[in-house]
Amino acid sequence: MSPIQSTTIVGAGIAGLTAALALARKGIATHVLEQAPALEEVGAGLQLSPNATRILADLGLLDAISARWSEPDHILLTSGLSLASLASVPAGSAARARWHAPYGVLHRASLQAVLLDAVRREPLCTLTTGQRIEERQAALAIAPADVLIAADGVWSRLRQEVPGALPARYSGNVAWRFLVPYAAAPAFLNPRTVTAFLGPHAHLVAYPLAETEAFNIVAIHAQADAPPEGWRRRGDTAARERLLDAFAGWHADIRRLLPQAQDPMVWPLFGCPDGAWTDGKTVLIGDAAHAMTPFAAQGAAMAIEDAALLANMLAGATDGAQALRRFEALRRERVARVRSRGAFNRFAYHARGPVALARNLVLSLRKPENLAADFDWLYGYRTPG
Repeated sequence: MSPIQSTTIVGAGIAGLTAALALARKGIATHVLEQAPALEEVGAGLQLSPNATRILADLGLLDAISARWSEPDHILLTSGLSLASLASVPAGSAARARWHAPYGVLHRASLQAVLLDAVRREPLCTLTTGQRIEERQAALAIAPADVLIAADGVWSRLRQEVPGALPARYSGNVAWRFLVPYAAAPAFLNPRTVTAFLGPHAHLVAYPLAETEAFNIVAIHAQADAPPEGWRRRGDTAARERLLDAFAGWHADIRRLLPQAQDPMVWPLFGCPDGAWTDGKTVLIGDAAHAMTPFAAQGAAMAIEDAALLANMLAGATDGAQALRRFEALRRERVARVRSRGAFNRFAYHARGPVALARNLVLSLRKPENLAADFDWLYGYRTPG
């Protein structure tokens, strides 16, 4: 049997573009099909932890990315009720020393722009936009290949063609995303940290975006009623009132910040249950395979890890189905552990009453270096193969 020589990738987001580059570095030609006529990344900020930046460095992209980002000195956990510091994890130079790769924050569009530029300069990569793909046959009719890679996000159409794959489901939480310009930022927002403010049934994350000279704010709160599939919209009056209700009882400075949000977007948080990722011919990666809520800030990192491992598994492989199943087996264990961490964070971040008091006490007793050690399994990860 001949080695895998070509792949078709559906979706030109972080997962798809990173996979195209990783495969090209292994000598495998890729054709990326994207439904949008032009690539415009939605969303705002993005955290790239060392397990992801290590891979981006291996792809030769870190200099271009780090020219656009900030490296926070610390990752802080703070009480949303009192603004008292609860815990601190060293980042910045400490991240580079401990995990041998940096921890950076940047605008999602900046990462996509760097990936897109690299794909367009790579001779083994082809990108075609304006192609809406809903089935395997249509993708391979446009771009015949040995393997089809579905990187088409949480609402993947190709997922339906993989037996045992499960549809996305609502997590019970919504996220508000907006920017606060540095010039208008309140004093409690720290430009040298990623800060998670914790409170009952909700939390808020803030960090600087150097490219926009603004803080990225993500406010997440529980919302029992499930929005429609794919629902995302600007926050209207009724939605804003629900946001303020979710943060009732929080510190007055945070309560004053939320109504000032300009053009906030409210997103329902959907995740993919643990179903099949491949049928031996098509493989799901990134959010199409395992979309997860952002409680561990690992969505983009998991997509980047997927891309690197998939390239390693397909390089030199003569049995594509076996390589894809090996990829799934290796990734399933890793993703399950990250999901478990996210579920724990959700419980801890949104705790209330005696549980919150116990959380605060435990955190206050932990030294920053010990807290950093808790992330060694996550941030120190190296791609097999």
